Amino acid sequence: MAEDIKGLIEKINSEGIQAAQEKARQIQTQAQIKAEQLIKEARAHAQQIISEAEEEARKTAEKERVLMKQAGRDFLLLVRSEINAMLDKLVVSEVRHALTPEALSHILGSIMQNIAKHPSQEVVVTLSKEDMHKLNEEFLGKLKEAVKKQVVLKPSEEIRAGFVISFDAGKSQFDFSDKALAEYITVFLKPKLQEIFKD
Repeated sequence: MAEDIKGLIEKINSEGIQAAQEKARQIQTQAQIKAEQLIKEARAHAQQIISEAEEEARKTAEKERVLMKQAGRDFLLLVRSEINAMLDKLVVSEVRHALTPEALSHILGSIMQNIAKHPSQEVVVTLSKEDMHKLNEEFLGKLKEAVKKQVVLKPSEEIRAGFVISFDAGKSQFDFSDKALAEYITVFLKPKLQEIFKD
């Protein structure tokens, strides 16, 4: 009977060990499957993070490229604007320098000689106060005599050099003021500047 008990104990031990080993194998297999699944998920998550980071980097690089392009365009527009302003000031300065009272006297004398042949109304010349005083003193008497017409000199606060002339008592006029002449000249020069900026 003792042997039967001993055999039974050995059988129980043997079956218990086998059951425990089987259970351990199942646990190990499940743990391995779970670990592989976790690794797979971690790799997929890492790949997603990398893809998102690459996309964000691409978007950032594109934004920077657009911003740099815009900054370059803005800088070019600013430079163009500054150069145009400098050109305007330079042309106005040169025109004012060239339109001395002596030059005005010569120009107006030529105009009056040409219109003396054609009948017209009163001739009105609008110019700066300073130029008007000089022309009044030196030129107006000769001018009226030369053209046998009434020539009226009018001062203007808006004109610093040059003149505006009307051959029909002010109904219509031709603008040869410093601003108008500078505008005509810069209209001619600005397309040449545009060509330079294109290059």
